[in-house]
Amino acid sequence: MGAWLLLPFFLLRFGLLYRLDRTAVRRAAHFAPVRGGERAAYWVYQISNAAIFVSLFFLRVRTAPRGLFGAGLAVYLAGLLLLAASVVNFAAADKDGFCERGLYRFSRNPMYVAYFVYFIGCALLTRSPVLLVFTLVFQLSAHGIILAEERWCARQFGQAYRAYMERVGRYL
Repeated sequence: MGAWLLLPFFLLRFGLLYRLDRTAVRRAAHFAPVRGGERAAYWVYQISNAAIFVSLFFLRVRTAPRGLFGAGLAVYLAGLLLLAASVVNFAAADKDGFCERGLYRFSRNPMYVAYFVYFIGCALLTRSPVLLVFTLVFQLSAHGIILAEERWCARQFGQAYRAYMERVGRYL
């Protein structure tokens, strides 16, 4: 079963973040207020996220052919590495919760990038076209969530965040 693929994800996303900074767990779980089409994106995001997690309980990791397995494993591990780094950086935000350190110097949303890379790795390891579709839907809907978060951050952090938006790309 592919469910074991989720264990490192949850340990990093929740366990490591909790261990580094308990208040960061609340900040990471905060959803910015959504409006218009972002409301639909929010629900599609939640449903596709659940679909990804549930589907992994019914999928198996496939080890043959070895080259495809190796590629899937490399993408999966890269996703976990990105997630670990973004969690560590997120936990080291300033006292107001604004983070410009580490991966946040290169991407305003490295945690979302990490999720995408990680889920693509899971899809490659299980060779599931359904999981791949769930992942693509998840990522497309995440864009609406990100727009709402960036609007909230601009209000919360003011000119400092707007200047950050000028310097750093949304994804890469």
